[in-house]
Amino acid sequence: MIQRIDSHQHFWRPARGDYTWLRADVPALAPLLRDFMPEDLAPLLRAHGVSRTVLVQAAESRAETDFLLGIASDHEEVGGVVGWVDLSRPGAAASLERMARNPKFKGVRPMLQDLPDDDWIARRPRPDAMRTLLRLGLRFDALVKPRHLPQLMSFLAQWPQLPVVIDHAAKPPVGAHDGEDFARWRRDIAAVAALPQVCCKFSGLWTEAPSSMQRDADVVTHAVRPVWEHLLEVFGPGRLMWGSDWPVLTLAGDYAGWIAVSEACIGSLSPDEQASVWQGTARRFYDLKAD
Repeated sequence: MIQRIDSHQHFWRPARGDYTWLRADVPALAPLLRDFMPEDLAPLLRAHGVSRTVLVQAAESRAETDFLLGIASDHEEVGGVVGWVDLSRPGAAASLERMARNPKFKGVRPMLQDLPDDDWIARRPRPDAMRTLLRLGLRFDALVKPRHLPQLMSFLAQWPQLPVVIDHAAKPPVGAHDGEDFARWRRDIAAVAALPQVCCKFSGLWTEAPSSMQRDADVVTHAVRPVWEHLLEVFGPGRLMWGSDWPVLTLAGDYAGWIAVSEACIGSLSPDEQASVWQGTARRFYDLKAD
């Protein structure tokens, strides 16, 4: 069986009260309004040869990051945690120092796609917080949509030594690869990929496909393939990492289905290149322990 690292998954317990985006008045999110915890994911990991995961924040609170670090301490399969710190606030550097005492704390993810100011990433992070990120050897997950890529470029130019990974390929318009929006995404993600400190996650794309396509994994594969081919061209296998985005994935498909869609794309590479995408890039980027 192919050995994999899932570079992007979540756990949450809605009763904790800090998942502001998980709104009960949004019917489409109703399937996610329950606990998703390690015992729910563990059978899927075993079934598909996933030895490690990267657990990513889903709430804009330091309390949730502490919650995730507690889970990681109790579960060996969680190789690292990407948490949340408000990099624009005076106490950000001290928060990073505290969290980094836990060896499984690997980096931060501002929820840029949900902020009202698309230019936040270019203007608001405090220089002392950014210098602390660099000094501690931490990484930055960029949760962005295509419209944020020009502003992200400005941020990347300011901090060229910061390891950055683009979550979910910046959520391109899957299934609309002949349109102007897809052409703009191709251009802007290529510009980002030209910077050597940037990697990209091949994740979260099933839920970006139109709902009319989501019921058939073969249709999803056809829709995702132009995204994959462009990512492969501009990043190469050495800077691409596979992830599931579970349990958000379950709004559109399932773990086994996303593995199959991904294999249809990644399987055309050489064995060494496949290993990079399935596990090597994530292991290097997040400095994960060997199995």
